[in-house]
Amino acid sequence: MSIPYNDQPTAQTAKPDQHPTPNTQHLTPNAARKPLRIWPGVVAAVLLVLFRFVVPAIAPNAEIFGMPVILVGLLAALVCILAIALWWLFFSRLTWIERLGGIALIIFTLWVTYRIVHESIRGGSMGYLMFVLAIPILGIALVAWAVFIRRFSHWPRRTSLVITILAVCAAFTLIRTGGLSTTFDNDFHWRWSKTHEEKLLAQSGEEATQLAAVAPAPPATKTGTDWPGFRGAQRDGIVRGSQIKTDWSSSPPVELWRQPIGPGWSSFAVQGGRLFTQEQRGADEIVSCYDLSTGKPVWKHRDATRFYESNAGPGPRATPTLSNGRVYSLGATGILNVLDAGTGAVVWSRNAVTDTGAKIPHWGIAGSPLVVGDTVIVAAAGKLAAYDLATGKPRWTGPTGGMSYSSPQLVTIGGVPQVVLLSATGATGVSSADGAKLWEHAWEGIPIVQPNLADNGDLLIAVSESSGTRRLTVAQGANGWTTEERWTSEELNPYFNDFVVLDGHAFGFNGNSLVSIDLADGKRKWKGGGYGNGQVVLLADQKVLVVLSEQGELALVRATPDQFTELARFQAIKGKTWNHPVLAGDVLLVRNAEEMVAFRLAQASG
Repeated sequence: MSIPYNDQPTAQTAKPDQHPTPNTQHLTPNAARKPLRIWPGVVAAVLLVLFRFVVPAIAPNAEIFGMPVILVGLLAALVCILAIALWWLFFSRLTWIERLGGIALIIFTLWVTYRIVHESIRGGSMGYLMFVLAIPILGIALVAWAVFIRRFSHWPRRTSLVITILAVCAAFTLIRTGGLSTTFDNDFHWRWSKTHEEKLLAQSGEEATQLAAVAPAPPATKTGTDWPGFRGAQRDGIVRGSQIKTDWSSSPPVELWRQPIGPGWSSFAVQGGRLFTQEQRGADEIVSCYDLSTGKPVWKHRDATRFYESNAGPGPRATPTLSNGRVYSLGATGILNVLDAGTGAVVWSRNAVTDTGAKIPHWGIAGSPLVVGDTVIVAAAGKLAAYDLATGKPRWTGPTGGMSYSSPQLVTIGGVPQVVLLSATGATGVSSADGAKLWEHAWEGIPIVQPNLADNGDLLIAVSESSGTRRLTVAQGANGWTTEERWTSEELNPYFNDFVVLDGHAFGFNGNSLVSIDLADGKRKWKGGGYGNGQVVLLADQKVLVVLSEQGELALVRATPDQFTELARFQAIKGKTWNHPVLAGDVLLVRNAEEMVAFRLAQASG
């Protein structure tokens, strides 16, 4: 009997010190000898998920090592992505075709994806942020792929790699975003779903009926409950002569009305029982007048223009100004309107961008008009322009200061009235009569907030979210005007969050936290809250801050330097809220890019 020749032992005939040969039909020759090394990628991916997504979601306003948790998450994500890349290229034991081919395919697919995603993801700063989000997700997907296919043969492995990369990138083409919050939270929706603005436009017929039913407002008359423009009469965010009950558990704010509104980051001006704001409705930029007691529309003025930036979204940015029965508005593309406050009829209109030769900045024209004497002064991307109130004829233009989102501020220094503007080059004071430059202080940045005054008349300025706040002494001497830096403090770091001043202290935002600093030396007195990048209004007589958080919460905080004390807090409005709140008499108004709401606050005696 013959026996077939076989020089390889089988599982049945193997010697005691030999092991059966593994089944390698699904493995590459290299993989059979050295299986994929996946643990370094898994460790990096787990840390990436933890620091980039989990921790910021659990504690969005927390700080780690003195830095906002979102910044720590982004830095940690960068380190983890580099770790995944190193693992992939040098330690994964993949074939070089898979290593280099995978990287090449990612680069090519991201390039194609960027060109076909929704404009809200592709445009402006969101275009860069897409990669900040897409690359970490791709890194996580590559690690997950390696874990899943570690025993696959060549072609199933490579085919699944291509499918994984294409699927992740394709997912970005199916969504749109309403923009980012300052904690990098995206407002994601399906690409085909209607935006709030589109839903609002579908109701335009109903609103037109409401407009026809409401009689035009009489000419606005000044009362003790007025709020004539951006941050109040002095543009300092201070309410004087009013006190409210701060125990909101027993005397809560009473909601008077809630109305949808078109997108925009305008605040309110209030006078004569009417409120005025700006919003976007499709192709038209709108100056709106609503009834203060009901929220019903009274009139709307339309300009056929639309500004859009993918991070903040569409719509005007500035707040109207009220003066002598007229509404002064500046749109995001530079249209300056002077309207009759009672009817919305146009008195005159100009384009400040065209008149000054300025360029519309990345986030749009955002400065609110300032009425001084017989002129209205506006800031067109860092360049001041004054117009005759009666005719709209240009009076003067100021020096060019570069990009700015701040509004002109009227102050008196050394007995001299002047207009101060913060711009990319620093702070500049000009004569309100003819725009002649009086002084300037160099400090580069992209300012959004307003200059403020210390108790002795020193200027408080901030030009970017990372430079802090500076105290300047501005004086006029025999040799002209001079500026002297008293101190610069990083304890108060406003971004687009204006601060208020009371009794030698400033109260405002440093990142996501509310802080108080001593104006004598710029040192912090306290830090608290967790309001995101919110806004504040100060009730000076009562020493109480009304805080509107970035998430739409209203809170009361004591404006005292001893310690942070929150008195009350509740959810007033949903969604990203960057607009300044307004307190006119006992009516508190808040809005964002989707709705506006009015509350009546119980008044305190004394």
